[in-house]
Amino acid sequence: MSFLTSGYSRRTMLRSLLGGSLLLPGIVSNLLAEEQKAAALDPLAPKIPHFLPKAKRVIFLYMSGGVSHVDTFDPKPKLISGDGQKGPNGFFKKPSWDFKARGKCGTEVSELLPHVAGCVDDLCVIRSMRADHGNHFEATLGIHTGSVTFSRPSIGSWVSYGLGTVNQNLPSFVVLAPYLPYAGGQVWASDFLPACHQGVRVVPGDEPIPDIKRRLQSAELQEMELGLLQSMNRRHQKSRSTDPMLAGRIKSFETAFGMQMEAPEAFDISKETDATLGLYGLKRSVKSGFGWQCLVARRLAERGVRFIELIDSGSNSNWDSHGDMADHARLARNVDQPIAGLLKDLKSRGMLEDTLVVWTTEFGRTPYVEKAENKGREHHPNVFSSWLAGAGVKPGIVYGKSDDYGVNVAENEVRVHDFHATILHLLGLNHEKLTYRHAGRDFRLTDVAGNVVKAVLT
Repeated sequence: MSFLTSGYSRRTMLRSLLGGSLLLPGIVSNLLAEEQKAAALDPLAPKIPHFLPKAKRVIFLYMSGGVSHVDTFDPKPKLISGDGQKGPNGFFKKPSWDFKARGKCGTEVSELLPHVAGCVDDLCVIRSMRADHGNHFEATLGIHTGSVTFSRPSIGSWVSYGLGTVNQNLPSFVVLAPYLPYAGGQVWASDFLPACHQGVRVVPGDEPIPDIKRRLQSAELQEMELGLLQSMNRRHQKSRSTDPMLAGRIKSFETAFGMQMEAPEAFDISKETDATLGLYGLKRSVKSGFGWQCLVARRLAERGVRFIELIDSGSNSNWDSHGDMADHARLARNVDQPIAGLLKDLKSRGMLEDTLVVWTTEFGRTPYVEKAENKGREHHPNVFSSWLAGAGVKPGIVYGKSDDYGVNVAENEVRVHDFHATILHLLGLNHEKLTYRHAGRDFRLTDVAGNVVKAVLT
């Protein structure tokens, strides 16, 4: 049963028994204390969430550069009728693609993303997102770490810290990224959290993780060496039991050994059926591209990886279409079918019920331009669109609203901290209680802000 194999079943069962007076409080306290000791020795051991979660894992789809909300998920008829007219901030510019009502729910999505539009009945589209900065570097940090001013742990690192992993042979946090995004490795860094919670970057290609192959003559010899190293590390750790960074480094060595056994198989898509490959728009020999990233994300999710991030492009050749919005078409073709394929694949396997899929960018693009003849759009943090799908999220709905021209939030603003609080909530984590003591104070992903957007939850 999934209840017995899930990462939170033991504590949930204990609390349930306590509630039914089947166990004495003292016995329960002792059992829970044993769990805490085990977690101290193994920082990646499965941990108990604060409450029963709807989601067991997250697949985080990040579109680098700033996707235009008014060209994708936020239709604005007045922007069309007012095209070329002078507004308070410049000349209004109509979207380059038509919008249509999609699915049974009737949510309007543009023709730029026809495959994703076909999955709209599974999406909760948020049209009232607001970023905290208008520069790429800071906004990219913000959507990942909650801070636009200082380096902080990534949301994936916080999830790893809060929940651990159910597969000790794979990292709890994996980032599938062909190119470095704005802010580089800070996007998946663990910062002051133990090092084992840092995201492991995977680059699509013949060797997704460099140096993963064993170099010693046999697995037995390598296992003996690792056993000796582990024994020495544990002896060293006994006199430094309060050093979480040391525990993290030791665990990283152990995870690396496990990855040699399991990672090659996880990244090998050769045994997938032609029908599955077709869902993602993949040819059998291909080992790169966003389709490969999405299919591997599903395979990692199946194998217990807690947080999987996919980044479609880097700090260049991305959605930052200042010069010409037509470039959005190239970027959309790269991700549209793979994302739809991922949603359909997860759904057909029953995995969408406990997998949270997140799609976002760092900010939107201006509904207006400085000169009427300009073909591109500029950065726009005031309002943009994101969506959620899967575990615990209401499907086929739209939440929030921008004004008639898509310039500002009109209803139900969702700040980045709210967005993060909601993701953590779906994983069974109270964002106010998920804290880490550092430099004399308790830090959290949402800092001192954030509210769970309960209206989007089932």
